[in-house]
Amino acid sequence: MPRVLPRLTLALLAAAALPATAADSDELAQLRAEIAALRQSYDARIADLEARLRQAEAPAAAAEPARAAPAAQAAAAPAVGGGFNPDISLILQGQYRRMKDADEREITGFVAGGHDHDEEGGPERGFSLDHTELVLSANIDPHFRGLANLALVDGEVEVEEAWFQTIGLGHGLGVKAGRFRSGIGYLNEQHPHQWDFADAPLMYTALFGEHASYANDGIQLKWVAPTALFLELGAEIGRGVNFPGTDRNVNGVGSSALFAHVGGDVGTSHSWRAGVSWLGTRARDRESHFEDTLAGEEVVGAFSGKSRTWIADAVWKWAPEGNPTRTNLTVQAEYFQRRERGSLDCFEEDGSGTTACAAGVSSTYRTRQSGWYAQTVYQFMPRWRAGVRYDRLDSGSIDYGVNDANIEVADYRPNRTTVMLDYSPSEFSRLRLQFARDRAMEGLTDNQVWLQYVMSLGAHGAHSF
Repeated sequence: MPRVLPRLTLALLAAAALPATAADSDELAQLRAEIAALRQSYDARIADLEARLRQAEAPAAAAEPARAAPAAQAAAAPAVGGGFNPDISLILQGQYRRMKDADEREITGFVAGGHDHDEEGGPERGFSLDHTELVLSANIDPHFRGLANLALVDGEVEVEEAWFQTIGLGHGLGVKAGRFRSGIGYLNEQHPHQWDFADAPLMYTALFGEHASYANDGIQLKWVAPTALFLELGAEIGRGVNFPGTDRNVNGVGSSALFAHVGGDVGTSHSWRAGVSWLGTRARDRESHFEDTLAGEEVVGAFSGKSRTWIADAVWKWAPEGNPTRTNLTVQAEYFQRRERGSLDCFEEDGSGTTACAAGVSSTYRTRQSGWYAQTVYQFMPRWRAGVRYDRLDSGSIDYGVNDANIEVADYRPNRTTVMLDYSPSEFSRLRLQFARDRAMEGLTDNQVWLQYVMSLGAHGAHSF
């Protein structure tokens, strides 16, 4: 067999090299006859080898019939991506905070959101450990993917997110169900370790309280249009337990949300995204604290009614030729307006009877408040970034009904200016220095200093735009 192929090759080359004038010569006829003979011999040898191979395979196939069936079944079974082997990551966060000692930290003029009444009097000063996040994620099967994000702090475990979502539903559709961060706004879906600053903007604290984000137990539907311009539409319904809503213990829907995002590229170095969102919730006996005008004491108001929030967001990013590894710049801003309408039951927390609050009287309650923040972060060289952020809120108009004369109405615009510098030795670690001039509380100017670390252990997926 080894000598057949060279002879056949040489014969073919010789035939190709002959001039057309020798086509009828005896030599050409002889070469053609030799090629035909070689081809016949070659085909016979191939047929003989194939027959011998079939004879050798037959006993092995008959001896192991039991192994063939399971193999065929395994080939037909759907693949399970990540089953028994999820991606696991652990986020370590901690800081040193230097700030003034305040009995209760609040955002003046904004009820409940950002008002901290714990025994320690607000955020911890000095050295402290922030949330440690344990994240597990994997493809469940070809149809679903799941994720769980657990926050561990001081012996307590909180389920921040635990959801599954569809894979390959088609037509740009995706469904997520469980507990998840809402898709409203820009910053809301991001966890604290993704923030560009050590703390959240005042806007998010006023909107959603100490966690500075809105999470919900429910269902989310997203649709991405099949267009060159990025267009995403989303809708959510859920239980609506978290602020500004409350747990009303009903079978129906406690909150709903709508959002739309659009974005694209400008050349090779610029990209952008903009969006609008709406969140509607209902509250029953949502307690907030107010100051009584008679004795300057604190009273409690229980609000029941509707809360509606509108958010507009915009982000612009620049990286030379689309490569952000050396230098890049991000500018982002968000604006919100919230309106609440319902009734307010006012009462004294200690029952002393020394305030002018109309105890037991249900009065009307209406608010219209707004606020915004803007920030820019510049990576001026590999691993080093600097940023500046400005927050400003407007306590707006508040109508306490019959208690207007008894509850102090703040006419104040909380604001804060923040600068930061951070260094990332790798994509898994970050060290940050931050300074803020905080005027969120009327009559208090707090110059704050933060030293923060964020460390990521294990597999961690890329962050969204």
